[in-house]
Amino acid sequence: MNNTASGNKQGFPRTFWIANGVELLERAAYYGVFIVITLYLSRILGFTDVEAAWLAGSFSAGLYFLPTFTGALADKMGFRGALLLAFGLLTVGYAGLAIFPALLEGQGLVEDGREVAYHGLEEADIRWAIIPILVIIMIGGSFIKAVITATVAKSTTTANRARGFSIFYMMVNIGAFSGKTVVKPLRESMGDLGLINLNYFAASMTLVAFISIFFFFKNAESNTEGKSLAEVVSALGKVLTNGRLIALILIITGFWMVQHQLYATMPKYVLRMAGEGASPSWYANVNPLVVFLTVSFVTSLMSRKSALFSMTIGMFIMPLSALLMASGNMLEGNIDLGFMQMHPIAAMMILGIVFQGLAESFISPRFLEYFSLQAPKGEEGLYLGFSHLHSFISSLLGFGLSGYLLQAYCPDPRTFESHEAWVSASANAHYIWYVFAAIATVSAISLIIYGYVIKRLDADKLVEAEPATA
Repeated sequence: MNNTASGNKQGFPRTFWIANGVELLERAAYYGVFIVITLYLSRILGFTDVEAAWLAGSFSAGLYFLPTFTGALADKMGFRGALLLAFGLLTVGYAGLAIFPALLEGQGLVEDGREVAYHGLEEADIRWAIIPILVIIMIGGSFIKAVITATVAKSTTTANRARGFSIFYMMVNIGAFSGKTVVKPLRESMGDLGLINLNYFAASMTLVAFISIFFFFKNAESNTEGKSLAEVVSALGKVLTNGRLIALILIITGFWMVQHQLYATMPKYVLRMAGEGASPSWYANVNPLVVFLTVSFVTSLMSRKSALFSMTIGMFIMPLSALLMASGNMLEGNIDLGFMQMHPIAAMMILGIVFQGLAESFISPRFLEYFSLQAPKGEEGLYLGFSHLHSFISSLLGFGLSGYLLQAYCPDPRTFESHEAWVSASANAHYIWYVFAAIATVSAISLIIYGYVIKRLDADKLVEAEPATA
């Protein structure tokens, strides 16, 4: 009997629970590493802020761009084989992130410890060997993105699919929350060395997932669906030549450029400005918490409004989010929360992240709906495969810009001879958030213009069509 039609309208087959379980493990591994990826690249491997930003941005961009292609390969390989390959690559990749610094230390280029000491590493080309390690993780992660959601879809029925995906997203958020939570105690107990040992945690999570797939997972697909690589490439060509979709993607890219600063700028910014006692990994958890608490209410509130209207509200919340993040550098003394004292940089960062999560609740649930409406009739599914092109672009631009802004306004204090010199150099660190507030504002205004233009174009089409139907 087919897994997808087990006859149980409410229950789920074992394949469903295995897929969700390994998704939780993979998300814990990924978010634990990704929240500090720029710190790892700079503090452990000696990359500048700009170099670290471009490396991390390219890594993130690949994770959003490749799944449509790897999904087509997974259809040919079978989901079990694709997942074994994916978790095998992830385990090797995360272990590589942990082992690579030890190899560099063996070369005498660096001395790992609570604070890393460089002995020529910053000028050594060998540190660029981190790129193939990141590529291995990127390819493995892209298979996961493609296969797990497809497995959930194929192992549920029409009657329980909505509940199945709600369980899936709950697992994603539990994994993301738990992965980020382990970062702070590791960093507090081991300093920079914790950034290295964190990768052993990630590798162990994906190894457990690999073993679970090997022993317990059976293919959920019937091999009757899916697209060939030629069809995927053809779909990409159609999207890139669709003016409406490209304009929408570029506008929404502005939102995601700001959203990506949760990983690109925020960790370095708060540690440099609020001190090593700050908890960027815990602050980042505020975002999914706010989305979890508000998305249902916001979606219900906006149910009678158009998707474009809801997205526009969210876009105008984003500049406020960035301005709140900037304001922490202009406040004096700790902020009294009643039950604790908090550095103003940290307190205002958390408040900014709250508004960022609220903006996401207005935008994300409605974007796919609106994106699909811009696709030609009958080709919505094909086009939706590239609905995350905005994250591909925003990862490159958002992370890349972050590196230059950090270097200009909030440089690494370890590169200065005295604390006073660094204080002078970072006096205007909050300017970083002004730049992203400006980007968010331009995107919000552009979305209003986009809506007006689309409305006029659709009206003109109706006028042109009237004589033909008369």
